[in-house]
Amino acid sequence: MAERQVVVVGAGALGGWTALECLRGGAQVTLVDAWEPGHSRASSGGDTRVIRHGYGPEGIYVGLVQRALAAWRRAPEDLGEALLDETGVLWLVQEDEAFEVESMDQMGRAGVPVERLERGELARRWPQVNLSGVRWALHEPHAGALSARQACRAVARAFQAGGGRLVRGHALPIDPASGPITSLRLSDGSTLRADRFVLAPGPWAAALLPKTLAPLLSVTRQEVFTFGTPPGDTAHHARALPVWADHSEHFWYGIPGNRDRGFKLGRDTLGPVVDPTTMERTPGPDELAAVRAYLALRFPGMAGAPLLESRVCQYTNTPDRQPILSPLPGSPQVALAAGGSGHAFKLGPALGADLAAWALRDAPLDPFFTVDRFA
Repeated sequence: MAERQVVVVGAGALGGWTALECLRGGAQVTLVDAWEPGHSRASSGGDTRVIRHGYGPEGIYVGLVQRALAAWRRAPEDLGEALLDETGVLWLVQEDEAFEVESMDQMGRAGVPVERLERGELARRWPQVNLSGVRWALHEPHAGALSARQACRAVARAFQAGGGRLVRGHALPIDPASGPITSLRLSDGSTLRADRFVLAPGPWAAALLPKTLAPLLSVTRQEVFTFGTPPGDTAHHARALPVWADHSEHFWYGIPGNRDRGFKLGRDTLGPVVDPTTMERTPGPDELAAVRAYLALRFPGMAGAPLLESRVCQYTNTPDRQPILSPLPGSPQVALAAGGSGHAFKLGPALGADLAAWALRDAPLDPFFTVDRFA
């Protein structure tokens, strides 16, 4: 049987892992990106991302995270770099505990270690956290933070070292109504032909497939900040404090240490809709003020800490905040990998393996992620 020809658009978390797994499976693979793996406008760019099993009632994610974690742990051998800081994740629970209770149930069913900690134990183990408003916490010891930009580049290097072709090019819009898709046109006038196409262009998915995805996707502005810890401080580093999340009036989260760059903090509230290509990436003073106020409340030892870095990135959101991994309706040789909704990076190895199985062996993709759910 002849080798399958596969073209993957997008060298972020989903596209990069898909291309690498297709290559390892024996295909001839071309990976296309408009810039470079892990570039500054990519949803997979930046320093770090959280990996956690807690997803409330959506049990499908626990298994995906287990598979992804296994790959992230193998990264030193497979990719030549350690990309996972397994510091744990601490969920601070205030009035509404439904998400954490359901997460504990799903993790328990899957055999994932998890513990419920009451206020006294929290105060003993992490005295640097002000527990005002916190009733209890869920602790995932086998979770933590991933290196984002570094991972995209490591995957791309492994892909190229294995014989994969990385092309810097801008894929032009596709119209499925014009007939079966057997090629992809680039803005330089070149054409890529293949047996299978996987479209994982991150926040540019709606521009690539406007008729299919523009009605379903919104790209929102998200701001994160990194603050400097006091000189000699050890209480606010990853060795002393896990990645954390706080469900209060907003969903706050943070990555202590942040690969030794400082104390990273942001909130998951969706920002305004933006164009990821032309958006100015200067943080706004209102968000910085809100973040500073929260930081002083929850981590008193960080009150007044200097801002070291800030980053404006984006989420690509579907209406139900779940990704799309699905054959393109009317074009069975094309798969969509879009709308990561803030989830996709951590799941890259697992979802990439599933997309590669589809591309190489026509394995079905999980119907939970089908684009048809929005029909």
